[in-house]
Amino acid sequence: MRLALVALLVPDYDPAIAFFTAIGFHLVADEDQGRKRWVVVEAPSGGRLLLARAVGDQRASIGRQAGGRVGFFLETDDFARDSARIEAAGGTFQEAPRDEAYGRVAVWHDPWGNAWDLIAPASQTIALDRPPP
Repeated sequence: MRLALVALLVPDYDPAIAFFTAIGFHLVADEDQGRKRWVVVEAPSGGRLLLARAVGDQRASIGRQAGGRVGFFLETDDFARDSARIEAAGGTFQEAPRDEAYGRVAVWHDPWGNAWDLIAPASQTIALDRPPP
């Protein structure tokens, strides 16, 4: 087995597509199914989100899918590039980047309030800290 998709509740499809494509995701599906759309975005190195427009009582869960905890984790090979993309697209960082044993990390929130980690794994953090040859 493999995990194929994770659903992310959003208020509407088009702003969510705009945000995720601005930070580097690719739109892989946008199919009209009548009452809803099947919208899937994929991170550049893999991992897919189903952007699900919340309806009715689901709206109360927008931005709180993980109960206020970090619920989504993006790995990067270029922390500066991707943090700049996230901010330019409307994401907000909760903290300055910090170095942990596993790599450089910072918590950020998407435009709907969900908490994410942006992580440059330790092997890449070391490479980022090396002066150019």
